[in-house]
Amino acid sequence: MAKQSAGLLLYKRAAKDILVLLVHPGGPFWAKKDKGSWSIPKGEFIEGEDPQDAAKREFREELGLTSPEGQTIDLGSVKQSSGKMVYIWAQESDLDISKMKSNMFEMQWPPKSGQMQQFPEADKAAWLTLAQASEKIVKGQLPFLERLAEQFGQEISSEPQDEQTALF
Repeated sequence: MAKQSAGLLLYKRAAKDILVLLVHPGGPFWAKKDKGSWSIPKGEFIEGEDPQDAAKREFREELGLTSPEGQTIDLGSVKQSSGKMVYIWAQESDLDISKMKSNMFEMQWPPKSGQMQQFPEADKAAWLTLAQASEKIVKGQLPFLERLAEQFGQEISSEPQDEQTALF
């Protein structure tokens, strides 16, 4: 069976824009990458596990914060180029990300050194406009931003925006 992931895309309204919360993956492979590397907080779940429960668990693991309570919008699923199915729900929230503290993972670094090091699953989080997020998000997750924009009768503009990024 193909792998499956579930995630929670938080959004908030700011003036004329919708802002979304994305995370940047931690670890040495992603350290110097920005465009096309950010992600919706998400992670894998196993057969029989409730995908929405998994989305909340993964949110907590990647941000170290409890996902907000409330109604969600089902943004559906998208099959990634790897074959993995990703399921995403959107939820309105003004979550304070200043206390973000991601889970850690361990890997051998540098490669073939025999030395194990720990890295955060996500090294930063940011509230981004849909236009900013569309440039930063991994390509396979862009349909979720488009679906959220549709919910509000908006299109994702690629025009330059005022910097409205709040980084952790």
